Amino acid sequence: MNAKPGETARHKRVPGGRDGRRMLLVALVDRVGSGLWASVSVLYFTYVSGLSLAEVGTLAAVSGAIGIAGAPLGGRIADRLPLTRVLIALQLLRALASFALLTTHDYALLLAISAVGALGDRAANVLTKLYATRIAGPDRVRYQALNRTIANAGWALGGLAAAAALALGTTTAYRCLLAGDALSFVAAALLTLRCGEPPSPSRIVAGSRTEPASTRPANPWRDRAYLAYVATDTVLFLDDAVFKVGLPLWIAHSDHVPHGLAPLLLVLNNVMVVALQVPLARFGTTSEAARRLLVPLSAAFALGGITMALSATGGTLTAILLLTAAAAAFTVAEILHATVSWELSVALAPDTAQGAYLGVHGLAQSAQRSIGPLAVTAAIATGPLGWTTFGAAIALTCAIQHHLVRDRLPQPALSVAPITVSEH
Repeated sequence: MNAKPGETARHKRVPGGRDGRRMLLVALVDRVGSGLWASVSVLYFTYVSGLSLAEVGTLAAVSGAIGIAGAPLGGRIADRLPLTRVLIALQLLRALASFALLTTHDYALLLAISAVGALGDRAANVLTKLYATRIAGPDRVRYQALNRTIANAGWALGGLAAAAALALGTTTAYRCLLAGDALSFVAAALLTLRCGEPPSPSRIVAGSRTEPASTRPANPWRDRAYLAYVATDTVLFLDDAVFKVGLPLWIAHSDHVPHGLAPLLLVLNNVMVVALQVPLARFGTTSEAARRLLVPLSAAFALGGITMALSATGGTLTAILLLTAAAAAFTVAEILHATVSWELSVALAPDTAQGAYLGVHGLAQSAQRSIGPLAVTAAIATGPLGWTTFGAAIALTCAIQHHLVRDRLPQPALSVAPITVSEH
């Protein structure tokens, strides 16, 4: 049956058709909830649960460390079970963990519940990416750009709602924000329930009668080239630490830069991602095009490091302008890397083991959350030279990755299995 013109236009705007649009709505709801909680979690554990600073830090560190296992575990399971069912289960697990935090102030229980929530969070992130990869087909890069734009907008909405609630400063307000986060996961699960199950090459191969019984899916842990790629991508994710730790600390320790500049630069980052992620994604719509983007990506990282270093050498106005330029450069790097990382992580993964491979790739972002703060604080402690070295080191890593993946990219460059469109 021929599609109506209006329907065709909508499908071109959102790859994956109806299921693609539904999953974007899932991303919006999820991120609004995350925005409600992320900005107040430390305050909740401090003022509502009564934890000390050391206890809050330990809770965050331990739950984050345990959560790292969620990415490879979720990816491995998704290669064996229906993806939507696993994703729904993870969203309900996250909801249960958030609701459970409301029921206790016991430190051991809070630690265990937070760890379970972090495990589900990291696994759900990987599975959401896997779903998009399967549903969007050769348009997966554009879909990723739309997803990041929607997610950033949702995060901002959640943060604004949290800021309004915090004006009350009451225990009830904190509890309502946490409950809102839990309800967002329930809503996401219900929306996912309406999404079609995309065909999985790994499960089709496993169930094929013509496939030899001894054939096993590729193991990412034995794929040295892919592990090397994941290691380099861990370094390229350091732009996240720049905005969460580097810029705020650099400004806080500056004698001639107003501290209020830090949140404004975070707003600039968010606005640029929302405005530019989709337009810039068209430069990385194939695997080879994504690889070529590593060149301007390296330049953006180098420029960010140099402008951060120069911001320490001038007066107030000069420092503000240079820090703004640095934030813009690192944001461009974030946008370009999001496109490159999405495409290459999928293109380098065998179709029969996409979940397992993307799960291992998910470790890159998780590991960055541990080494990122250490890297940027080292740059700050070293001074201007530290920031120059920081930017140059990531730029060099871009060059290494550019060479590393050159002979690994499949032909043709799109590297998408023919079974990628959701069926109803």
